[in-house]
Amino acid sequence: MKSIMVATDFSERSDRALRRATLLARSTGASLSLVHVIDDDQPRRIIDNDRAAAETLLQEAAATLSAVDGLQAGTRILLADPFEGIAIATREARPDLLVMGPHRRHLLKDIFIGTTAERVIRSAACPVLMVNAAPVAPYRHILLTTDLSDIALDALKDHARLGLCDNAALSALHIFPAPALRLSMGYSLAAEGRANYLEEESRAAAQKLAGHLAKAGLAHARQILRPEETTAGNDILRTAAEIGSDLIVVSTHGRTGMAKLLLGSATEHVLRAAPVDVLAIPPAPAAA
Repeated sequence: MKSIMVATDFSERSDRALRRATLLARSTGASLSLVHVIDDDQPRRIIDNDRAAAETLLQEAAATLSAVDGLQAGTRILLADPFEGIAIATREARPDLLVMGPHRRHLLKDIFIGTTAERVIRSAACPVLMVNAAPVAPYRHILLTTDLSDIALDALKDHARLGLCDNAALSALHIFPAPALRLSMGYSLAAEGRANYLEEESRAAAQKLAGHLAKAGLAHARQILRPEETTAGNDILRTAAEIGSDLIVVSTHGRTGMAKLLLGSATEHVLRAAPVDVLAIPPAPAAA
């Protein structure tokens, strides 16, 4: 990882993101850039005042990074809709990672147009790390998630290239379908028949997951297999809590496809509900 961009609105949430980005930059040697977007749908005098204040705050943040952490950071201000401005910045600068704080929760707005974080992730040109927890140390236990699709495989490879897991425990979760348990015959299965069915499905899924991880260069990751019991998003969060994971890695296009605007329902749920950090990795852009 050579470059990290931090999107900041100077809130406590953004301070959290900057601190995590600082830890990552120190451990990987990546450069830092700080980006602030001013909403351009305002009177000119307000925009000018906001720009002057933002310039001062960005320069103060850069000076602190230099004096305290020994890191040099570039700064940039854009005039645009907040989520569009961040997306533009990633497309132009092409950082290896965008780091941002958790979104403010506005129930009705989130339902109809999605959170700012989700909208950025849909259009960003790089992986996006949403920092939910207060950063105190490097990541200790990373939970990778995969549905065994090609897009999920590419996401695992991209994660490995970022170098976030060099000193962290690594687990890989695959939630496998168990359709018989959802059909009417699932209610008529005896306990022994149910256990045998799950064992067979789990064994087959384990073989597929092992091959999948080997292709990603992550054969050393601990495998975790779960039958789909509620929703994939809930199962991911439950697993992360059980193993004490402090980072969840998801791909931003599951099998639900365009119906979820390239996020996927599981990713959407994890982004909105996770108490720990989430790394969302988009699919590679289609070849021209």
